[in-house]
Amino acid sequence: MKVRELMDINFLRLYKDYSVEEAIQLMHRKKRFSAPVLDEEDRLAGLVLSVDLAVVEDRSIPISEVMYPSEKVITVREKDPARDAVIKFVKYKVVSIPVLNEEDKIVGVVRSCDIIKTLAKLYDIPVYKLFKILERELKGVTWEELMEASAIVTKNTTGEDITPEEYEKRIRNTTFGQALWACGGLEKFFAGLIKIGEVVIARKVARFARK
Repeated sequence: MKVRELMDINFLRLYKDYSVEEAIQLMHRKKRFSAPVLDEEDRLAGLVLSVDLAVVEDRSIPISEVMYPSEKVITVREKDPARDAVIKFVKYKVVSIPVLNEEDKIVGVVRSCDIIKTLAKLYDIPVYKLFKILERELKGVTWEELMEASAIVTKNTTGEDITPEEYEKRIRNTTFGQALWACGGLEKFFAGLIKIGEVVIARKVARFARK
């Protein structure tokens, strides 16, 4: 997933010559707590926060006098991996991040709430669908072979003796979020998927070798 899939393209645009009063009214109307400030070529000039604007006494002055300059603004590129935006949110504790294209023009804004909404959608994906993707990527492997390998990995990892049929029933009734909690996190979940892929391929190769 790329940043462009998360960003809001209908973001609030403020320009350097807007007064503080204009910016406050626009941000209130759009319900935004932060907004990028653009120059005449739609390139990033800075960033303003509603809490900073609220304490400005002379609201007739341009926002360019109170904005954070562009060199102090955290940004991402539209083609960057989405995880880069997530990492920056966590590291810099910001509420929004302007998104730039290859020409350094602002093409969107990623907000922390956008990240949360996307993660919430991912958590509701049935694990069954993820296994269907794995089956498609492991060309030449049948669904039955994939379920057999999954049962083997489960037994080797947890000691649970489960049939391929029982495993399939389980993943049909489990969401991605539930699976993460059950296996102890994202890293362990995908490590398990990789192991299943390795086992199913090894069993396939062994069958051909015996022929």
